[in-house]
Amino acid sequence: MRHPKPQEWDSAQYSQGYYGDYKPFNFVDGEGVRCSLYVSGCLFACKGCYNKAVQNFKYGKPYTKELEDQIIADLAHDYVQGMTLLGGEPFLNTEVCLSLVTRIRQTYGHTKDIWAWSGYTFEELLLETEDKLQLLEQVDILVDGRFEIDKKDLNLQFRGSSNQRILDVPKSLAAKKAVLWNKCMDADRTYEQIKKSDLI
Repeated sequence: MRHPKPQEWDSAQYSQGYYGDYKPFNFVDGEGVRCSLYVSGCLFACKGCYNKAVQNFKYGKPYTKELEDQIIADLAHDYVQGMTLLGGEPFLNTEVCLSLVTRIRQTYGHTKDIWAWSGYTFEELLLETEDKLQLLEQVDILVDGRFEIDKKDLNLQFRGSSNQRILDVPKSLAAKKAVLWNKCMDADRTYEQIKKSDLI
């Protein structure tokens, strides 16, 4: 696992403008029905990464206006709550992500929420380059921090290890400190425990 110094990793230097996958109308990448864009490229190299292929900045296909048009059209459905940015590392693909979120805000305002997963912590992002701060300011919910395999916990909501947090970004920016999302509900029983209890 790598730990960058502030502003050490420049998105413009690393990003190739690729994405690994686009999944419309899913239920797993945040609250409600969502459209999810998995951008390509990540430098954190977390041990046990669940999406290791997407660490490559040239994995997948080039991001295009046609894809962006499709995402904007998919978000138009009333039952879609919002957009999710994952990867890879969204904050190392700011050209792609800023293009998309700017268009979402222009088209839908704040009627669609924007979630992002990042290996950066909120505190690290506050010390980052202007493009990363611009992206952060457009995000509603941030799941932050590197995946730490020794802290892996399958009972956690929307995250893989206990060091990671689900943050309310507008409240965090206003307070200048991390503010947890108030709807977080971690499971108190594993799937195996639930199955056993149902049989009793």
